[in-house]
Amino acid sequence: MRDHPSHGAGTPTRSRLSLYVTLAGLYVAQGIPTYLIAAALPPVLREQGVSRTAIGFFSLLMLPLVVKFLWAPTVDRMRLLPIGHRRGWIVPMQLVCSAAILAMAFIEPVNVTWLFVICMIIAIAMSTQDIATDGYATRRLSAADRGVGNACQGGAVAFGVVIGGSLSLLLFETWGWTPTLVVIAGLTLVPLAVTLMMDEDEDGVSRDPLEDQAPPPRPSLKAFFRRPEAVQILIVALVFRASEGLVKAMEGPYLVDAKLPLSWIGYLSGGAAATAGLVGSVAAVGLIRWQGTRPALITLGLLRTVCFLMFTFHALGITQGLAPVMGAAGFQTFIRYMEIVVLYSLFMSVSSKDQPGTDFTILACAQLLVYLVGTSVSGVLADRFGYGPLFVISTGLSAVAVLLTWLLLRRQGAGDSVPAASRDGAAT
Repeated sequence: MRDHPSHGAGTPTRSRLSLYVTLAGLYVAQGIPTYLIAAALPPVLREQGVSRTAIGFFSLLMLPLVVKFLWAPTVDRMRLLPIGHRRGWIVPMQLVCSAAILAMAFIEPVNVTWLFVICMIIAIAMSTQDIATDGYATRRLSAADRGVGNACQGGAVAFGVVIGGSLSLLLFETWGWTPTLVVIAGLTLVPLAVTLMMDEDEDGVSRDPLEDQAPPPRPSLKAFFRRPEAVQILIVALVFRASEGLVKAMEGPYLVDAKLPLSWIGYLSGGAAATAGLVGSVAAVGLIRWQGTRPALITLGLLRTVCFLMFTFHALGITQGLAPVMGAAGFQTFIRYMEIVVLYSLFMSVSSKDQPGTDFTILACAQLLVYLVGTSVSGVLADRFGYGPLFVISTGLSAVAVLLTWLLLRRQGAGDSVPAASRDGAAT
């Protein structure tokens, strides 16, 4: 694929920096409300006396993130407002999200029914904003810039954890329910300032004059599945992360049962995770530039398998003490953030320029779906067989996934080579 002219190798540094800042701001904008719901809300509701059963139903708020590919073609197809195709979706969705958080401020936290409804509105708005943002990133980032662009997303996720999760919890404890949500609603709007920097002049893509004589293909799910190379990467997305949910969901409970203090577990899952997100995103860029996207994914898969093996050894009593398993937990978090940068760069490489939001969203939903399936069954496996067999299964699945991923990517050629027409859906 030829790099988009506006952001190719010869692009001025200022223009590329502007793109990176724009993407970081857009992903922070959706990260704040996401982690407000996912990280801060459950403990706050529990403190208010809400039942664990009711809190458990809030996990259904993940559903829009899994099925958003169903309306992704609509986002690719329709111009909602005359302010730019994707900006016309991003701005109103962010306004809806901020307004919904503000509405939450004036609802009692024990009113879980209305709270759930409002949070579902937020989840749908954020999922739609994500489709538009991913479509914009996919079309604007050249092949050489994808690593940095996706690192901006990884760093934004880390900031989302800090602001939407950690800071929100601190404010809830200090200020209470209503003032905290009013502040968070305002903070959610701040990153929207970067939409003024969005360049939507045909998304920076120069079309062949012959292409302008005919209407562009209609974005659809069928168009994705008609491209064999896209389907191959879909299989990679489903295979590669199949083992991760099994370990991640039981990591905290295992550390508790291993007698690790809660304060240390909080550090590993909170502050250390945010640090790993920032550092890991940068490290992923270096790894991609050193090895290429596909070899980098195999390297990370092998390192992940070693981490799972450390959990296995500890659970089976082969290794003693908490240091090995704590190191494995921390390093696995670091690797997971690197994986996302590399996987998303791979997804972008096969996304069509005619429906970038749809193609990228299908692949992103696939890897999230298989991860959530793993988290759902991990507790059942741990209760029935114990931690040792669970980690043995996870390690074996991770090793098999690396082998299958290597075979699938090998079929597309060495390194990052994918035919231009395959990556973009049409020759550019």
